[in-house]
Amino acid sequence: MSFWNDPLKVAADWLMGILTGWGMPEIAAQILIGFLGILLLISVLMVLDIFLVWVERKVVARFQDRIGPNRLGPFGLIQPFADIIKLMIKEDTTPGGADKVVYNLAPMLSMMSVLILWAVVPLAPTMLGVDLNIGVLYIIAAGAIGTLSIIMAGWASNNKFALIGAFRQVAVMVSFEVPMLATLLIPTILTGSMGTGAIIEKQDIWFFWLAPLGAVIFLIAAIAELGRAPFDMAEGESELVSGYNIEYSGMKFGMFYAGELLHAFTFGGFLAIMFFGGYRFFGLELVSPFLAIAVLLFKAFIGYWLIMWVKYTLLRIRIDHMLAFNWKFLTPLAFVLLMVVALMNALLAGTPTWLYIVGMFLSNVLVAWGALEVARSYSRREREKVEGPKPVVETAQH
Repeated sequence: MSFWNDPLKVAADWLMGILTGWGMPEIAAQILIGFLGILLLISVLMVLDIFLVWVERKVVARFQDRIGPNRLGPFGLIQPFADIIKLMIKEDTTPGGADKVVYNLAPMLSMMSVLILWAVVPLAPTMLGVDLNIGVLYIIAAGAIGTLSIIMAGWASNNKFALIGAFRQVAVMVSFEVPMLATLLIPTILTGSMGTGAIIEKQDIWFFWLAPLGAVIFLIAAIAELGRAPFDMAEGESELVSGYNIEYSGMKFGMFYAGELLHAFTFGGFLAIMFFGGYRFFGLELVSPFLAIAVLLFKAFIGYWLIMWVKYTLLRIRIDHMLAFNWKFLTPLAFVLLMVVALMNALLAGTPTWLYIVGMFLSNVLVAWGALEVARSYSRREREKVEGPKPVVETAQH
């Protein structure tokens, strides 16, 4: 087996030979190799996170007609490292009256909730940390740890603004997890499996073409789950002076910030995995696993760019409007779409491929059109409640 065809397997076998040759028991060697693999993945993700800081600043600068980092290093590439040094040497403070254990544990849980998601991310056909047959449910469960870290940070800070920010963000995250789970069941229905690897392997046709509305709903729910604009309730600077992380400084604040950026990129990756074929692209994944990784990261970056585009374009939504949008519109739409996809998938089973694609796509278009008509009718009724019915203009009689 060549290193270029399966680098992890070759490296693991090489290390196993060395460790067992030194007299280490095989089970201990396997545990050590697994630990080293996890450490390697975390190190790569941390380096990627540093790069995302630079990308975020450059992109927002372009949206706001600015230059962005351009002093330290070529194109300002060294600026994130200067920020890391600043965070590391900044005074580490703990508020008086804070629950120190919970207060210090919250940022670590926030970062951990993102890192453990990568355990079920198929980087290449031969590179998958854990091939869980319930990978979709694992994604939702791991995201719940992020929700827990936010409420822990807000409660333990002994600050009313931090607590209000945590409550608002948890309300948003718990609410939008419902339509997210519903849309994650769409690839499960189309594949017949909840495993992320199986979902990618079944996408001879991108699921986006079979359920484009599902991809849009997933993207909206992911942005809300991340707490990014227009759903950044936890960081309402105008009313909360930063929200749940207001009392954090130094690397503790840095862990929240880094976790948010990496979480956004991770959801871009899951958007690619669930609806855009993951690492598959015209057979490049069969040439080399390194090409498969490059394809997946490129697709994830496109999803991340879309999330940034929304954040730096739209204004913050009022929380009551946001929750009404979720429970009265997005969640019913997600469940209706789920039922329609399941029904059409069963009805079109065994039909020619072109008919299956067209039927699935048009059913999504029909659901989207119906949802927009319902929303337009509701909006008109609400406007009439405030403004009153439009006066009837009588035409002159001749």
